[in-house]
Amino acid sequence: MNDPLGDMLTRIRNAQMRGKSSVVSPASKLRCWVLDVLHEEGYIRGYTQSNDDGGSGEIEIELKYYEGEPVIQEIQRVSKPGRRVYSSVKTMPVVRNGLGISIVSTPKGVMSDNAARENNVGGEILCRVF
Repeated sequence: MNDPLGDMLTRIRNAQMRGKSSVVSPASKLRCWVLDVLHEEGYIRGYTQSNDDGGSGEIEIELKYYEGEPVIQEIQRVSKPGRRVYSSVKTMPVVRNGLGISIVSTPKGVMSDNAARENNVGGEILCRVF
């Protein structure tokens, strides 16, 4: 698999189209950090990480719905393995006039675009959520 984060975002997108309450994805640190941001911003209910005997773990992501509609209307990968997208704090894009978020990988950790502006750091824009 070339793009593990893109795979997780696609699994979330597909599960929400089918109306699933949860989805399972292989575990990694980056995926957990991105899920932490999604949970803090209120886009998912939460997630649980489990390890099996082989050493590879799984993450079960609990999806969030409001009045039958998924809370995540759209989730897009911005920076891909073939084309990395970086942004300084001054040129950080605003998603849907502030109604959505960008998840940014910064030297201070993975955080939302609002938190990156507060900490005055830029970085790689991983994905956009609204």
